[in-house]
Amino acid sequence: MKKILALIMAAAMGMSLASCGKDGYTVGICQQMPHVALDSATEGFQTALTEALGEENVTFLVQNAQGDSTACTTIVNDFVTKNVDLILGNATNALQAAANGTATIPVLGTSVTEYGTALGIEDFDGLVGTNVSGTSDLAPLDEQAAIITDIFPDTKTVGLLYCSAEPNSAYQVKVVKENLEAKGITCTEFPFADSNDITAVSKAAAAASDVIYIPTDNTAAACAEAINGAVLPTGTPIVGGDEGICSGCGIATLCIDYYDLGVTTGKMAAKILTGEADIAEMEIAYAENFEKVYNPTNCEALKIDTAALEAAGYVAIEK
Repeated sequence: MKKILALIMAAAMGMSLASCGKDGYTVGICQQMPHVALDSATEGFQTALTEALGEENVTFLVQNAQGDSTACTTIVNDFVTKNVDLILGNATNALQAAANGTATIPVLGTSVTEYGTALGIEDFDGLVGTNVSGTSDLAPLDEQAAIITDIFPDTKTVGLLYCSAEPNSAYQVKVVKENLEAKGITCTEFPFADSNDITAVSKAAAAASDVIYIPTDNTAAACAEAINGAVLPTGTPIVGGDEGICSGCGIATLCIDYYDLGVTTGKMAAKILTGEADIAEMEIAYAENFEKVYNPTNCEALKIDTAALEAAGYVAIEK
């Protein structure tokens, strides 16, 4: 009997070692581009996963595509060739590349606004049902739209500035536009193709609008300084879809904490890697807490009453 028990224990230990391997789990991270929100999500993901599995048991292969969707595909293909245990696609293009690159390796997304739009799933109900799941950075878009009318109640025209190459940006613009038009506000879309035409399109939006709205848009966030340089001198305020845009060129937003979003994604990864959860049965997770923030520098430049904002529950962004 003792011999049988010993054999069972040895087999169990062997299976455990096989699942971890000599160097533990290898996780590939494809980040779409460098900017503060995505950086924070990656950091939170790594922290949560190492806390759950032990730093010695996780090896991260971190690659940044520098905003190039083709580079996302190349990075993911390399991860697939190396047969990593899990892939994190940080932002929409990175997720799309990972989802297209493998049907067997678990893929988690983060900093992705709407998975149905990103993955081309009609009538998306929150469950992908394949080797793909993740977390969404979507803040309530009706509340985002309400920020514009709360701070600027006399608004008649809103320019919707976004990158046409980001499908999730188009989705947000559609919903915000519907909310604003229901209040009698005229909305005009100002899509830009990439960073090359962002200054010209931003100036056009400023000239035609009382207020500009920019959704959660990675290209816009990466080019926030250029947008700010084009729009701030015109006196046109910008309401952003996330804190990165607000701190770079906006005056206010309703935002999530991207580090916390990354932590949630890391906890999902730990359950997948240890076999505690089946990714095909994991619904997309959403941020639970939102915060109204304002940019004190831009508010001062536009002579916006920050005392009134704070009385309404807005918190200053720390730079």
